[in-house]
Formats: sequence, structure tokens, C-alpha cells
Amino acid sequence: MTGRGIIALELDGAGTHPAARRALGLSADSVLAPERIRSTVLAAESAGIHAATFDDGRLAPAHGPRGRLDAVQRAAFAAPATHRIALVPVVDVVYTEPFHVATQLASLDYVSGGRAGWIVSASGTAEEAAAVGRGPVSGGALLREAADAVQVNRLLWDSWEDGAVIRDVASGRYLDAGQVHYADFRGATYSVKGPSIIPRPLQGQLPVFAPAGLVAPGTGPDADVVLVSAPTPDLLLAEVTRHSGSAPVVAELEIVLDARGRRAADRLAELEAWEPRKGDASGPARLAGTAEEITDYLAQLLAVARGVRLHPAVLEIELEELDRGVLPRLRSAGLLAPSAPDTTLRALLGLGRPASRFTPAG
Repeated sequence: MTGRGIIALELDGAGTHPAARRALGLSADSVLAPERIRSTVLAAESAGIHAATFDDGRLAPAHGPRGRLDAVQRAAFAAPATHRIALVPVVDVVYTEPFHVATQLASLDYVSGGRAGWIVSASGTAEEAAAVGRGPVSGGALLREAADAVQVNRLLWDSWEDGAVIRDVASGRYLDAGQVHYADFRGATYSVKGPSIIPRPLQGQLPVFAPAGLVAPGTGPDADVVLVSAPTPDLLLAEVTRHSGSAPVVAELEIVLDARGRRAADRLAELEAWEPRKGDASGPARLAGTAEEITDYLAQLLAVARGVRLHPAVLEIELEELDRGVLPRLRSAGLLAPSAPDTTLRALLGLGRPASRFTPAG
């Protein structure tokens, strides 16, 4: 894996800890301000982070401001200001029409120059269902619905062949209708005729990231990258090793670093005193320590994983320390993939650009 690892950074809110906003001295309005979205993405790009992710959900976040901006819109807003960092929003598949998901993500791929991805979210809680006036979905039905949604997106992205747009001024034809196809999908709960209303994404297919809990052989969604979580750092290493197989694995890790002259443990104690975390047993493993300790652990993860998605306890503070003390060490050890302008996310992940399934062989 040497030289191939990628680092993603979650940029939702002020950080993963409920007291992160207080630690930064931010008002609720300023956390959601467009200027902050742009500045944090640019800071992550400048630090050499490979991908920015944007969390989302039907319900208000458990901590912080009682609302959030749509993840795809945040990614699209940041895209024109960036040149290297990939932009990967979380998009729900149970309570969002798959046609809208496919077209929004295809548009993001265009505005980012081929640097877009998709983290599949599929939660079937009663609270989320009630928010959209639908019954909850769980168990095998949830897995099948997630799988159907991903399949629909892939069909719609392929529904325009790469040569469909011809822009023939002489004949007044924008596209070759023979290269635009119906998706004709029929699933257990809905059908989609298609085709898409947007030409094929620049990457052909956006990389699809899915949590390991959704990826069940034969029933779960078709994922390009599997996201693996565990309660503790030791268990995370074991889980990543267990899931290593045909699909690349990205580990989920919350971090707290020594920063601004204070030990990580003391910073964490202060955050907990301000506002204790509640009900986060299912969250990512947390690692607190020095830049050297965080680097050593990430090196172990990158020996068995394609990458790591970091969830900073306090966004700006952890990012400063990543830029100053962690990422340079990982780069000097040859553990990170190079980050070059205008590199597609598929290329960064080592994935080839697939041909449309509707393109005749040869």
C-alpha cells in the first residue's frame, strides 16, 4: 500500500465534538456561513488532504446548530474555488428520489472537474421516516432499497454514452439520440424509466462509498469503496483487515491532537466539561494524542487500508495540527498518494474510467 494511501476529512459543522463550536468561539450562524465552508475546504486542500466529505441527514444534527446546509450544495459551492481536493457528500438513498440523486451528483462531477464522489446513507429510523411522511425501512428491505438506489444511479449515469453530445451547429443537433438510452429499472418499491437529463459524468461513474454495514454480499449496494468503523482504535485495525478484499477500504477515525500548547487529553476533558457527548456508541473510534502518536497509528491503518477518513473533534484546531505535524510525516514516509491539480477521484483511488454499459462492445 506504500505511496497509495489517501486522507479524507469530514467538514460538517465545527467538528465532531458537541462543544467544538464553543472551543472555536463561533456563533451558530457563522458555522453555517458560506465563507466558512469555502475557507475550511481551501485550508484542507492547502494541507494536502485528498478528499473533503460533507455529512448530511433528514433530521437536525445531534450536536451544534439545529440545522445544516444540504451536503451536495455545500460541495458544489466549494468546487469552483478548489483544484485538487475531491468533494464527497453524504446523500440519503431511502428518502431521496434516486433520479434527483443521480442528476445532482452528475452536476457536482462537472462543476468539480471530475473530483466528485458519493457516500451512501441509508437510515430507516422512524424519526427520519416521519419527517417525509413514509414508514420506516429496516433489515433486508433497507439493504435492498439501498442497492436499488445505487443501481439506478449507475444506470442513469450510463444512459448517455460518452459521445452522445455532438453539438452539430450545421444540423442544429445538440446530441445524437441514438446514444441516449432508457434506464428501464424496476425494483421492489419503484421503477425509473430515464434517461438522465444530464450528460454522462466526467468520471463516467462517480466513486460510490458505502458503510460496511450496508455492503452485504448479494443484497447490499454495489460500492467502489467500503467505509469501516469500530468502537476503538485496536478494533478498527482488526475490522479493516477483516474487510480488506476486492473493494478498497477506508477507515473511519475521530482524532484529538495536542494543540496550541495543550495536551489532547486536557483539551478533550475541557470539551467534555463544556458539553458531554451523548449517545455516540456507534460513532467512529477516537484517538487522542501527539502528532507522532497519530502518525504512527495512521501508518498502521494505511498498511491495510486504502485510506482513512478523519473526523476532527474541533475542525480548525485538528486541521492545523494535521497540516503542521501529521501529514508531512506521512508524506516523508511515502505513505500518501500524490495530490495533483485536476486529478479525478477515480484516478486517485486507482479506479479506471468505465465505459457506458450501453456502448456497443468494440
